[in-house]
Amino acid sequence: MATGQKLMRAIRVFEFGGPEVLKLQSNVAIPIPKDHQVLIKVQACGVNPVDTYIRSGTYSRKPLLPYTPGLDVAGIIEAVGESVSAFKKGDRVFTTSTISGGYAEYALAADHTVYTLPEKLDFKQGAAIGIPYFTAFRALLHSARVKAGETVLVHGASGGVGIAACQIARAYGLKVLGTAGTEEGQKIVLQNGAHEVFNHKEANYIDKIKKSVGEKGVDVIIEMLANVNLSNDLNLLSHGGRVIVVGSRGPIEINPRDTMAKESSIIGVALHSSTKEEFQQFAAALQAGMETGWLRPVIGPQYPLEKVAQAHEDIIHSSGATGKMILLLK
Repeated sequence: MATGQKLMRAIRVFEFGGPEVLKLQSNVAIPIPKDHQVLIKVQACGVNPVDTYIRSGTYSRKPLLPYTPGLDVAGIIEAVGESVSAFKKGDRVFTTSTISGGYAEYALAADHTVYTLPEKLDFKQGAAIGIPYFTAFRALLHSARVKAGETVLVHGASGGVGIAACQIARAYGLKVLGTAGTEEGQKIVLQNGAHEVFNHKEANYIDKIKKSVGEKGVDVIIEMLANVNLSNDLNLLSHGGRVIVVGSRGPIEINPRDTMAKESSIIGVALHSSTKEEFQQFAAALQAGMETGWLRPVIGPQYPLEKVAQAHEDIIHSSGATGKMILLLK
C-alpha cells in the first residue's frame, strides 16, 4: 500500500460462504479514480438477493477474492478521473454498478453506470433505484415487451423489484395485479400502482386471481420466486402470455404442455446482459419517472455496516419483503 494513502471502512469477503464471511475492516485503502471512473462518498447502499448468491459462491459470476459486495449506491462525488466530464466533486448520484464494491465508505464506479440523483429523492431512495428499477424496467419493457392495456401480475410485489415493477407498469398503462405475503406488504403494493393485491400465503389465492382476470388470463407475470410459482404461473397466462423470471432459488417441476395450447413463453431476465445503450434508454425513462413523480422508492429495513451479516440473513429468510433493504453509511 502506498504510504499516505487514505483508509476507509469496508466489508471484505475472503472466501465464499454464509453471511459470516462478510468481514468489516477499517484499514481498506480508498481507491483513486482513473480515466472514466468516479469516486463516490457512499451515503447508502442497496442490499439485493443477488449479493447473497454471489457471496455464497453459487452464482454464475464469481468475483476474484477478496472483494467488497454491493452494486447500487447513492452518495456524493468525491473525485473524478481525468476523462470524466459529466460529473464533478459534490454532485449527488446513484449507480447501477460499482467497480470496488458498495458496502464501503467510498466506492469506485465507471462513469457510464452513474446517474444524477434529483434533489426530490434522498440518498436512501437513491440507493433503492439502481438494481430494482433497472431490472423491473428491463423485465417489463425489454423482455416482456408490454403494451398499454395488458394485464401484468407481479408475483412477490412488495420487495424492491416488485414495487418498482408495479410503479413502472402503472405508469405505462397496464392493469397491475400484485401478490404479497403480509398485510403490510399488501398495503404497500396497493399504494404503489397495483389495482388489486392477493395474499400468496392463502391456499386459494390462485383461484382468486383467476376469478379477477376471467377467461382471458394474465398477459405478463413478473416472477420473483420461480422455483415456487412457475407451474401456477403457466396456468394463469393468457394466449401468448409471458412469464418473466426475475428470481429463482432452486429447481421446479413443470409440465411443458402448459405452454403449448396458449403458446406462452418463459423468459429469463438478467440486468447485466443489458448493453450500454439499453442502460441509457432505461435511465432516460426512469429519470422521467423521477421528474414526474411516479418513481418513488419505498425503503424497507435499514442496517448499519456492522449488521451486514444480519441483512444478508434477513433478505433471504424474512417472512415477507416490504420495500428495499439498504445499508446506511452516514
